[in-house]
Amino acid sequence: WYGRHQSYLDRVAQRAEPYLHFILEEIDARGLPTELALLPVIESAYYPFAYSHGRAAGMWQFIPATGRAFGMKQDWWYDGRRDIYASTHGALEYLSRLHRQYDDWHLALAAYNAGAGNVNRALRRARAAGRGDDYWAARPYLPRETQSYVPKFLAIAAVIENPAAHGVALMPIPDEPRITRVDIGSQIDLALAAELADLDVNTIYRLNPGFNRWATSPDGPHYLVLPVEQVGHFKHNLAELPREERLGWQRHRIESGESLETIARRYNTTVDMLRRVNSLNGHVIRAGAHLMIPVAVHDESTYTLTEDARTRAIQHRSRGGRKITHTVRRGDSFWELARNHNVSVRALASWNNMAPGDPLREGQQLVIWSQADVTARIPADFSAPHSYSTQRRVGYTVRRGDSLARVAQRFNVSVGQLRRWNNLDGQQYLQPGQRLTLYVDVTNQAG
Repeated sequence: WYGRHQSYLDRVAQRAEPYLHFILEEIDARGLPTELALLPVIESAYYPFAYSHGRAAGMWQFIPATGRAFGMKQDWWYDGRRDIYASTHGALEYLSRLHRQYDDWHLALAAYNAGAGNVNRALRRARAAGRGDDYWAARPYLPRETQSYVPKFLAIAAVIENPAAHGVALMPIPDEPRITRVDIGSQIDLALAAELADLDVNTIYRLNPGFNRWATSPDGPHYLVLPVEQVGHFKHNLAELPREERLGWQRHRIESGESLETIARRYNTTVDMLRRVNSLNGHVIRAGAHLMIPVAVHDESTYTLTEDARTRAIQHRSRGGRKITHTVRRGDSFWELARNHNVSVRALASWNNMAPGDPLREGQQLVIWSQADVTARIPADFSAPHSYSTQRRVGYTVRRGDSLARVAQRFNVSVGQLRRWNNLDGQQYLQPGQRLTLYVDVTNQAG
């Protein structure tokens, strides 16, 4: 598969290029196999914002509990599972620990993917069946994903070791430091940090993907990852900037009926932050009084890779079905919403940059591409030359090479109808595996 997908290897190499030297140095310092630098290819394709249906986040794909066990702080402001430094240190410590347990890298990798409990159970079953006690003996008894996990790792290692034998070319990545951590000592607006370093905001977020919001966390970590060549420029500019100007500030007059919770939501911050900045001991505030509130220096649209911005971008992607925006009510669950709209729980969660196990919050906005009651809503522009009984709703899965025109021609409908039925306005290309809904006259499909 890797040998047939040069474009995938190019994309992964471009993503890995800023981080790879650092990761290799960390691996070498621990005396671990160099091939472990390829593990993020399997886990996340080296995408630092990756998030799986199993609630695993970051390049190394840690679930919340395991991330915390290896020192990765997770709160509203920051998720260490996406932090390049914190997650790499945690992943290599975890892999070292698993290797000490099994004294076998194949089993250690399997345990990294499935957990030591699953691997131990598979080993017991393999021994009982007289198959042996290595990964290959245990493989039939492991979860299906883990059965493919180690072979995928061995495959990418073989391709990297000898690309010519597999018909691919590797993008050269200089063997030199590309990034470094800079201690900043306090919270800072990330758009302002980008200006101080003479970088665009997206670059700051890609190098510091652990930060969820418009600023670094008030409780730390108080460092930024920057390109090596920009560090001197950044440090000079930071030293010239008074500390109180590292954030924007707004004076807010408290209105009757407001609470710290509603004010925090309005200004995209937290209650703890408001209490700390304004020296409040409790939650009681008085109408007519004023609060000082830290706010983003620039307009919200500037911060394109915050957690909220990434979620909105995913929610705006067109899918098959009828788009509905649902405000979460008390008692709602993914399972109930999916059942009501005839979609899968996993799909519903992924449309909202979530995992099925993530909790829903009252007032949260979800996008649902509903498939419910579609058969009862024959479009108004659909007319058949024969009786109503000849009209049918047809589901179609897009194949490789399909286009809107080709699918429309195949079912003898117009491209405009196909777009309207599937909410495809603005979408130029179809993706293999995408589901389409069509309304056709069965008597008009010959030939």
